[in-house]
Amino acid sequence: METKLSPRALAFAGGMLWGLAVLTVGLANLKWPEYGQSFLNLVSSIYPGYVAAPQLKSVFIATGYAVVDGAMGGAILAWLYNLALYHCPVFGKKKNAG
Repeated sequence: METKLSPRALAFAGGMLWGLAVLTVGLANLKWPEYGQSFLNLVSSIYPGYVAAPQLKSVFIATGYAVVDGAMGGAILAWLYNLALYHCPVFGKKKNAG
């Protein structure tokens, strides 16, 4: 029996997980400026408008981007999984049209 993934649920989980990870590192960087600096520099190279500076405003901007990015990634992952499950004979049974 094949089990489909819910794109909505995986989008929510991915957004919350990635957003929480970026928020945690950003807040820790406010307290300990050396902590996670390389990670935050990488994040700032991906998200436009975010600067890896130890400021609360920057942490919230990065967290917002991360929530949206994680949600989109989760939804795409669920969609690809379901596509492979139902249309690739290697991964699952192909549905009959009739």
